[in-house]
Amino acid sequence: MAIDLDALYIDLHRHPELSFQETRTAGVITQKLDELGIEYEEGIGKTGIAAVIRNGEGPVVWLRADTDGLPVEEATGLEYASVVRGVDPAGTAVPVMHACGHDMHISAMIGAIEQLTQTKDEWSGTLVIVFQPAEEYGAGAQAMIADGVLERFPKPDIVLGQHVTPLPAGTIGVRSGTQMAASDGLRVVLHGRGGHGSRPHSTVDPVVMAAATIMRLQTIVSREIDPRDVAVVTVGSIHSGLKNNIIPPDATLELSLRYPNDEARERVMAKVERIVNAEAAASGAEQAPTITIDHTLPPTINDDAATARLRTAFDSAFGAGTVVDPGMFTGSEDVSWFAREAGVPLVYWFWGGVDAKKFAEASAAGTIERDIPTNHSPYFAPVLQPTLSNGVANLVVAAREFLGS
Repeated sequence: MAIDLDALYIDLHRHPELSFQETRTAGVITQKLDELGIEYEEGIGKTGIAAVIRNGEGPVVWLRADTDGLPVEEATGLEYASVVRGVDPAGTAVPVMHACGHDMHISAMIGAIEQLTQTKDEWSGTLVIVFQPAEEYGAGAQAMIADGVLERFPKPDIVLGQHVTPLPAGTIGVRSGTQMAASDGLRVVLHGRGGHGSRPHSTVDPVVMAAATIMRLQTIVSREIDPRDVAVVTVGSIHSGLKNNIIPPDATLELSLRYPNDEARERVMAKVERIVNAEAAASGAEQAPTITIDHTLPPTINDDAATARLRTAFDSAFGAGTVVDPGMFTGSEDVSWFAREAGVPLVYWFWGGVDAKKFAEASAAGTIERDIPTNHSPYFAPVLQPTLSNGVANLVVAAREFLGS
């Protein structure tokens, strides 16, 4: 009996889990692998899974899907919308949603495995399927690598993966070279001197220090980066204080930095450090700020030859015009760690999850930014079909292109 992929997706969407907490999700995946009779190991890098399909001599192709949700409260209004709450690493209760489409990634991968298992007489080689946790923390791939996934399973000749995105359904976006930006997650603690809100002159106010720092950080991209280059400096979180009449001792900022290469990373990081330290000094801080890097993600770089080959395969399978160059995405991914550590090519592509008619209408009206929710939005929800069946087909075509015939 064929797996009901729509039901699988709806179930996963209703039950998202935060990074490194994907225990129920892993259980659903392993249940489907058991139904398909596929060899696997679980608990790799805490909540990761790797499965193997061996089918004679031939190349080794790794396919990867990520599995975690986000601390976002869903506002899609879907009948199967998530109402789940979880606890983040700080111990705070938060809403949880599959706001980045990883539920779609899992479902498409299960569907592709099913098709490839049923057509083993048409290809040869070895498939390794990686269900990776904690992509949203930028830590899951390295956790699986540290747990020996590259040694415990056949080494890849190529790593392949895909991501659902707000392109029209039926569209595939892929480009050679840098497909996604490198990024760092920074935590900046500004140290002030606390006191009574009625006596600000006796304190060093970290809230004011934080406000000045945030505003000055925005000048990095607008005034210190060549307009022809790409860089992003986002302050996504600020925390300070507990009461209106207490000036707190510290303020914490969490930053997301994005850049296309290591040279740009060095430049942006140096500018961030300069501004953070200078604003603290200007505020009279008696202790220098503490800057820590929570995670670092390399640029996602698609191999030129493999990408050209895959574009041709997609065009042949789905028709000319299906594949577009989406440009470099300033979002970041950790999938490339698998290819980098193994020293093999990577191809990572995007596939559309928006109703094509709705996208065309928004495009004609010039309202795409307003009317088409992006990944990480509380309104992000790929149209279930044909997004899911397209995702399955993409993976099958890609895997068979690089396997033996």
